[in-house]
Amino acid sequence: MDLNMVWFLLIGFLITVYTILDGYDLGVGFLHLFARDEHERRVNISAIGPLWDGNEVWLVTEGGALFAVFPVVYATVLSAFYILFFLLMFSLILRALSIEIRNKAISEGWKRFWDWGFGIGSLSTAVLFGIMLGNILQGLPVDEGHIVAIQSLPLFNTFSVFTGILVLALFTMHGAVYLTLKADGLYLQRVKRLLFTAWVVFIILYSSAIAVTVYSLPDMFEGLVNKPLLIPLAIINLASIIYLPFANRRGQYGRAFTTSAVMIVSIMCLLGLTLFPDMLPSTINPLYNLTAYNASAGPYTLKVMLIIALIALPIITVYAVLINRVFRGKVVLQDEGYE
Repeated sequence: MDLNMVWFLLIGFLITVYTILDGYDLGVGFLHLFARDEHERRVNISAIGPLWDGNEVWLVTEGGALFAVFPVVYATVLSAFYILFFLLMFSLILRALSIEIRNKAISEGWKRFWDWGFGIGSLSTAVLFGIMLGNILQGLPVDEGHIVAIQSLPLFNTFSVFTGILVLALFTMHGAVYLTLKADGLYLQRVKRLLFTAWVVFIILYSSAIAVTVYSLPDMFEGLVNKPLLIPLAIINLASIIYLPFANRRGQYGRAFTTSAVMIVSIMCLLGLTLFPDMLPSTINPLYNLTAYNASAGPYTLKVMLIIALIALPIITVYAVLINRVFRGKVVLQDEGYE
């Protein structure tokens, strides 16, 4: 295994961990739009309040690593998705503001305003991530000089918007699974029903997405059937999707969350297996695809960054484990703020 492959896997690892951790944050945020009273809203906010900013450290780490190790991919994607990143930053800021200042006043109107900000910011963030993923899977018009020329409007095409809705469904289901760990009483029963509904919606969208992708992007699957990891990953993916509602119905919430995380890992592995070594396909000519080899920094940079990653990643991982351990268990509402 060479350094380029190692860094392809590490970038995939960072994206996967971020998807698991901030995925439930965003899912809880979207479900916040359906909260019926102040008790449910306070449980939602308190469930993720101490964790959301720590979870986004993985997004910052991922962006920094991509900038240093695959600068051509970073520059090309940033240029192509300029308007999407602008909207993403706005959504993340709106969401963060809503969480932090919602309880700074006792006015019901103030709280409702920031409740909507929290929900809409979470919804738009999830959809924008999906739109970016959909465009990457379809490919962008990258030329031989690694320049991509595309207007903003075509980025919102049918396939990418559908992928955005699929990602929103995935995060909603994952967020509902997380809320079963934090909610109690009548709200827990309602969250379980929401989780089952989200699971049904996800199944319909996920199966449709696979069928549409096979039909519209057959090149993605060329050679995939010959890769030995395909069958085990597909089995793990299918098994985790089937088991999730059973764990929820039996009240095995910890197992349900682990199952949901395994499902996300298997999806990300299948995507990585499909793309490798490509990181950004070109719709002009496959020879212009940005890959882990033609879009990377030099060998010296890859080595130095790997040393930094081997030092930093264990620290970030330990922090993430500790913070989630400290705030584990059901939310107990006391005063305003996080409980």
